[in-house]
Amino acid sequence: MRTARRVATFSIAAFDPQAQAWGVAVASKFPAVGAVVPWAEAGAGAVATQSYANTRYGPEGLALMRNGATAEAALAALLDSDPQRAQRQVGLVDARGNAATFTGESCLAWAGSRIGAGYAVQGNILSGPQVVDAMGMAFERSPGDLPQRLLEALAAGDAAGGDRRGRQSAALYVTRAGGGYAGFNDRWIDYRVDDNPDPIPRLRDLLDLHRLYFGQSPPAEKLPLEGDVARRLTRLLQRHAGFTGPVTDQLDPAALEALVEFIGRENFEDRLDLAGRLIDRPVFEHLVSRFPD
Repeated sequence: MRTARRVATFSIAAFDPQAQAWGVAVASKFPAVGAVVPWAEAGAGAVATQSYANTRYGPEGLALMRNGATAEAALAALLDSDPQRAQRQVGLVDARGNAATFTGESCLAWAGSRIGAGYAVQGNILSGPQVVDAMGMAFERSPGDLPQRLLEALAAGDAAGGDRRGRQSAALYVTRAGGGYAGFNDRWIDYRVDDNPDPIPRLRDLLDLHRLYFGQSPPAEKLPLEGDVARRLTRLLQRHAGFTGPVTDQLDPAALEALVEFIGRENFEDRLDLAGRLIDRPVFEHLVSRFPD
């Protein structure tokens, strides 16, 4: 059997009771850490498994919590069946937000953890205990939804010193019932930066892109397709979509057809209300910035 490489890292597993969402954020001086550490399942919980990571902890921990085990009980069962538990580090949050974490005595220093209401933070080969403390405080104090709070915790840990060996990869994985594409699965957020000298800012960029493409604007942020909005979109269509009609304050049927085709090309179908003749402000601003006059 090949000896497992240590996955030195810092991570947070957490639960949002309002959104009924569970997730993990993780960063490491290790390639593709998102393929190893984060596990989550809507209605069951979340697991972060690291150090000389036992990836069985992910599916087995989720199965235990899916069947009603608390995070503490699931952790005890995982450790009891693992003869190499002294090398492991793991954090769990169960279906009700109870948290548990473990750092084996053979994990490389600095190694340790912190738990709070609805979250478990852990790390090894860190610059010091301030990393997990900063992550916990950031998660507790940050506004926004679970993906945003997880990302803020990760960024705080990095700013506090993070993995003392450096940076290489990061991941953000969040589940909620029906949260995936078109509601067909529960995989709400699933982004990885597998090899990058500064992966957390790139991970933030990916979350921003997710919100741009898949978010929904409130009524106050929807812009009528008329006036200056119509004129700017028409000029954009003339330059980048082969539209040959006039620039006017109202989009005629030909201009609307060209707009629909262009929006589809850019993958923003869900953010254009053709019946109401409205476009979400973030998408309009993105388009006119990307395709300037």
